[in-house]
Amino acid sequence: MGPSAAFFDLDKTVIAKSSALAFGRPFYRDGLISRRDVVKSGYAQLMFRLGGGTDEQAMARTRDYMAALSKGWRVEQVQQIVAETLNDLINPYVYAEAAVLIAEHQAAGRDVVLVSASGDEMVRPIGALLGITDIIATRMSIVDGLYSGAVEFYSAGPNKVVGVKELAESRGYDLAECFAYSDSSSDLPLLEAVGHPSAVNPDRALRRVATERAWPILEFRNPVPLGKRLRDRPAVPVAAAALGVGVGVAIGFAIYGRHRRTRAAVA
Repeated sequence: MGPSAAFFDLDKTVIAKSSALAFGRPFYRDGLISRRDVVKSGYAQLMFRLGGGTDEQAMARTRDYMAALSKGWRVEQVQQIVAETLNDLINPYVYAEAAVLIAEHQAAGRDVVLVSASGDEMVRPIGALLGITDIIATRMSIVDGLYSGAVEFYSAGPNKVVGVKELAESRGYDLAECFAYSDSSSDLPLLEAVGHPSAVNPDRALRRVATERAWPILEFRNPVPLGKRLRDRPAVPVAAAALGVGVGVAIGFAIYGRHRRTRAAVA
């Protein structure tokens, strides 16, 4: 077998939540987002979801919002927040089925690659938690240790395929022999780029396409902390159910802050 890889989207595919949203509380606590950000980003997220978030204009707006929101943040502070909260905010939400599937691809000799629209500073530590070192994620421009407000590479939609093809060329992957997994119709270009695509917990649009094209449809339903995954691994199915054959982005930071304050006000 020649070199091949399995490409995994992150949010709602490997973990049961948005990776960006997961770090909302500590980012809000440490003053990286404000009340004004909460209002703006809540509206932006609503429009993104109502519009499907898959067209180029929507992705460009999200990219520009990410850049503006993070401008002036200290990279070291972001990395520290992620390192300090990773175990509590991400580890309990990794799908057991995804962890087993990742391990099976690794055992078969394939490279496993996380492909996410979230920032590299968040995705890389999550990958390390899963034993994954190959990451394709959004990269922000950094000047003197601060985010400059520019995006070097936005890893969303068709851009994910750009990153995948660059890696495939450097590693010698035959994409026809590679695998890809995602929950979102915005990742159709990624799924179409490989020979073995699978829809995981798919949104309505992706479920329809997967059904039409006879792609496997997998339902992951068991987020389990690492320690329990290791103890219970023999009993965990790769996919909870096969129903057919065949942007986690920075705006989540602010939405989580609003959600927490709303709960506090109600209480």
